[in-house]
Amino acid sequence: MKVTDRIDRDRPVFSVEFFPPKDEKGEAELWRAVRRLEPLDPAFVSVTYGAGGSSRDRTIRTTARIATDTTLVPMAHLTAVSHSVAELRQVIGAYAAAGIPNVLAVRGDPPDGPLGEWTPHPDGLTYADELVTLVRGLGDFCVGVAAFPYGHPRSADIDEDAARLVAKVRAGADFAITQLFLEPEGFLRLRDRLAGAGCDVPLLPGIMPLTTVRTLHRGPELSGAPVPPALLEQLEPYADDPAAFRAAGMDVTAELCSRLLAEGVRNLHFYTLNRSTATAELVQRLNLGARRPLGAATGTAVSAPAV
Repeated sequence: MKVTDRIDRDRPVFSVEFFPPKDEKGEAELWRAVRRLEPLDPAFVSVTYGAGGSSRDRTIRTTARIATDTTLVPMAHLTAVSHSVAELRQVIGAYAAAGIPNVLAVRGDPPDGPLGEWTPHPDGLTYADELVTLVRGLGDFCVGVAAFPYGHPRSADIDEDAARLVAKVRAGADFAITQLFLEPEGFLRLRDRLAGAGCDVPLLPGIMPLTTVRTLHRGPELSGAPVPPALLEQLEPYADDPAAFRAAGMDVTAELCSRLLAEGVRNLHFYTLNRSTATAELVQRLNLGARRPLGAATGTAVSAPAV
């Protein structure tokens, strides 16, 4: 099933992002999260692709296992960084062979991080819209792209960044998922700019449950989104109390999600960090997804994680 079949709905739904595990402990942690979230019926689950293609084989393997061993609809990420066109064709072919029709096509971060110097592969691609064109030309794929409510860190300004997003849509992107943000205005303005350019594809907000002081600062640092001063002031009293901070942060996250839903957003995309508890709490709090309780039978055993 394609992602667009799952997000084009009248009722609000949610989706989640995982990253491929690096070792056996990470593998167990990931699959605890998968099994815990599966009964809640996310619209789809995405699996990231490491900088420079560093997790390519793990991404293919993890996404293929989700496709074959669960009831979930998987989407695999694909980045152009450090790959020739021939290599990209091989990865796209591997996705097709594994029965994965959904691909998130992104240019990707350089190996030394989002702000590192971008150097195209001599036989590769320079922009994400070129990658969208390549994927669409190799099969009947549903293609998503990345969006930045406050602009990509390397964009000259918001208008240039919006133009890049429009180019990706016109190259054939079916939907876009934003980087995380902590207040709704940037997302809503981006949605308006996209609609004003005549692009009516779904724009999914990327949400990270705010559970620790680190997530408050590290996520926006990587995404380029600002941390609202009022939010810092609101959460400052809880900085030295992890449990209290988590409770207050989850309230803030739920309020953000509620505002987006009130503005007509119909899919919330949660960055899980391969955990499940916070996302499951938000899904139930916001009345998203399936109505089955956590741990409901899905044909496989469900083991609740400790986090």
